[in-house]
Amino acid sequence: MNYRDRWPASRLLAAAVAILILVSGGAVTAIGFALNSLDKQRAVVLDQIGPARRLVIEMDAALVNQETGLRGYALSASSDFLTPYTRGIEAEENAARGVTSALRTTRPDLLARLAETRGIAQDWREQYAERLIAQVTENGQPQPGVGGTTVGKELFDQVRRSVNQLQADMTRDVDAARAELDLTADRLLWLCIALGTLLAVIIAGVAVVLHRILIRPLATLAAQVREVSEGDYGHAVETSGPRETVMLAEDVDAMRRRIVSDLKDLQRSNAELEQFAYVASHDLQEPLRKVASFCQLLERRYSGQLDARGEQYIQFAVDGAKRMQVLINDLLAFSRVGRITREQTMVDCGELVDQVVDSYSEVITKTSAVVTHSGLPTVRGESSLLSGVFGNLISNGLKFHGEQPPRIDIGVERTGKFWTFTVTDNGIGIDPEYAERIFVIFQRLHHRDDYPGTGIGLSMCRKIVEYHGGTIWLETAESPGTTFKFTLPVVEETGDKR
Repeated sequence: MNYRDRWPASRLLAAAVAILILVSGGAVTAIGFALNSLDKQRAVVLDQIGPARRLVIEMDAALVNQETGLRGYALSASSDFLTPYTRGIEAEENAARGVTSALRTTRPDLLARLAETRGIAQDWREQYAERLIAQVTENGQPQPGVGGTTVGKELFDQVRRSVNQLQADMTRDVDAARAELDLTADRLLWLCIALGTLLAVIIAGVAVVLHRILIRPLATLAAQVREVSEGDYGHAVETSGPRETVMLAEDVDAMRRRIVSDLKDLQRSNAELEQFAYVASHDLQEPLRKVASFCQLLERRYSGQLDARGEQYIQFAVDGAKRMQVLINDLLAFSRVGRITREQTMVDCGELVDQVVDSYSEVITKTSAVVTHSGLPTVRGESSLLSGVFGNLISNGLKFHGEQPPRIDIGVERTGKFWTFTVTDNGIGIDPEYAERIFVIFQRLHHRDDYPGTGIGLSMCRKIVEYHGGTIWLETAESPGTTFKFTLPVVEETGDKR
C-alpha cells in the first residue's frame, strides 16, 4: 500500500462541498432573480394599477353624484341638493390625487388620460353645471330646461365615455399584470422544482462518490480489523481509498504485527512459566519435604537430649518448611487461573454453594454457624473455580468471626447484563482503608498466629471473577461485619445446560 500518490480525504470532501456550494449559490441567485421579478409584478398589481383602478371607479361615482345633485337642484331649487354635487367634486379631487400618486413614476400614459378625463369633466362643469346653478340661484325657482338639457347631456356623456375608457385601460393593464404575475409564479415554481431536482441529483451523485471513495474503504477496513480482533492475527490488513484510510490501514496492520510478535513472546513466556510451575511443584517441593522429614527425625532421635530452645528451633524449621509448601501450592493454583482452562459449563450456583457449605460442615458445627442463600442463578463458568470463590468468602466469614456465632448470608440481584452476588457476614469487619489491599496476593491484615492462612484467598477470588468477566469489591458502606459483592454475566435461558 502506497498512500503518497493518493488524494487525502480532506481534499475529496472539500471538492464535494465546493460543488454543493457552487450549485447552491447558483440556485439561490436564480431564485433571487425570480423572487425579485415576482415582487415587481406583485407591486404592480397590489400597489399601483390595482389601487389606481379602484380610485378611478370612485372618481366615476363622484362624477355621477355631481350630475345627480345638479339635476336635483335644477328641479327643486333646494340648496340641499347641491351637497352631493360639492362633495362629488371633493371626492373627484381626492381620487385623482390618489391615482396620480400611485402612477406617477410608472404609467405616464394613464396619467395623461386621467388629465384628459378631468379636463372633460371640468368643461362639463364650466359650460353647463356652473351656469345652471347660477341661473337657479338667481331666479330662486326650479329651472328644468334652463341652459339646454341636451347640451348638458352631451357634455356629461363625453365625461362618462372618457372615464369608462380610462377604466377599461386600467382593467386591461391589471389583467395583463395578473397574467404576468401568474406566469412569473409558475416560472418560479418550475425553477424551484428544477433546482431541487438538480440538487437532489448532485447530492445523490456526491453521496455515491463519497461512498465509493470513503465509506466503502472504511467498511472494508472495519471488516478486516474485526476479523483480526476475532483472533485471526495472521490476516494482513490492507485497503484502498483516500490517503488517510490507507495510512490507518497501515497503522492497524503494524499494530497487528506487533501483537503477533508480542503473542509469540507471550507464548514463549507461558511455556517458560509452565516449566517453572513443573519445577516448583516437583523439584522445589522435594527439598522442602526432605527438610521437614529430617527435622522431624532429629526431633524424634534426640528428643530429651536437646534443651527447650533446641527443640523449639527444630519446630520452627518444620513449620517453615510446611508453610513454604503451602505457599508454593497456593502460588501454583493462583498462576493456573485463566492459564489452564477447562470447558465452561452451566453451573447452578445454589447447588455449588450447598456443596461448599457441606465441605465446611465440621467448622460450621464447631462454631454454631449459619449459612443461608436463596434464589441463586445458573451461570456459565468453570465449576471448580467458582467453587473456590464461594469457598474463600464463606471460609473468611467462618474464620474472622466475633463473639457471636458466625452468620453468612448469600444473596443476588440482577443489574442489567450481570448478576450481582452479595456475601455478608457478622464478623470483625474490615477497615475501608484496606478495601484494595486485601485483594493483593499474600497481603494479610492479621498475624498468622491469630488467624491461619497465606493471604492469597481474596486474590484468587478477584482473579477467578475477572476471568469469568466480572468484578469483585468490598462494600465499605455496610457495617457491622463484612460484605463482599461480585458480578458474573447473565446467561439468557436457551434450554442448553451443557
